[in-house]
Amino acid sequence: MPRIRIGKIVAPLMAFGIVFATYELSLKMLDREISSIEISGPFQRVTALHIEAAISDEIDAGFVGADIDSIREQIVALPWIDQARVARRWPSRLSISVTEQVPAAVWGDSGLLNTRGELFVTELRHLPAELPRLSGPDSRSTEVAARYLAVREQLIPVGLDIRRVHLDARGSWEMTLGNGIEVRLGRRAVADRTDLFLEIVVSIITTRAMDIDYVDMRYGNGFTIGWKSGSQTPISDPQRAEQEMLAARGTN
Repeated sequence: MPRIRIGKIVAPLMAFGIVFATYELSLKMLDREISSIEISGPFQRVTALHIEAAISDEIDAGFVGADIDSIREQIVALPWIDQARVARRWPSRLSISVTEQVPAAVWGDSGLLNTRGELFVTELRHLPAELPRLSGPDSRSTEVAARYLAVREQLIPVGLDIRRVHLDARGSWEMTLGNGIEVRLGRRAVADRTDLFLEIVVSIITTRAMDIDYVDMRYGNGFTIGWKSGSQTPISDPQRAEQEMLAARGTN
């Protein structure tokens, strides 16, 4: 059997032990109680006291012992907090910067969506009256918000807006414009029907908004306009829509 000198094993172990002991001693010397917490942000719904209470256990771990990632996660888990940045400031201070959620739309009966279409509040008693109403399966909230934003972006320049977007359990889409006109998109070829609505129907609405009750886009080769008088005008050739609208106006 080969002989191994004990010194060749003991020496590295002793060196490792010295390094480890030095590291542990340094941590103990550096670690101390957190003397202050600096919290900044545009507070509207959350206070600094809420944040301090949420991270109190981590604060007790000390300046070095505190888990920065855990502190950040606990802050972001608070209602109305969107993002948080946490940093140590020598010798014993924590710096925390937070950003609150910005509500972009009401979701369902009591929820709120942020500007990314994420549901961040599920039970809110007093809903902002000025926000649009979006609804549908919770798992598709981002999709509903994306459609709302995409359509609204093209309506605003022509003086129109969206009041409501609804996606039912069967996958059928409906929109209500700011002037009360209902737009029925249905379940099939929703993207194509939306494009047709934006390219052709919007120009009709801008000139006849006071007369129109709804627009039904659920046709393979056109759409139907429902008038407040109770009559309907099917448009089978969208390219001739303006002429047909002029003819229909004379009969309403």
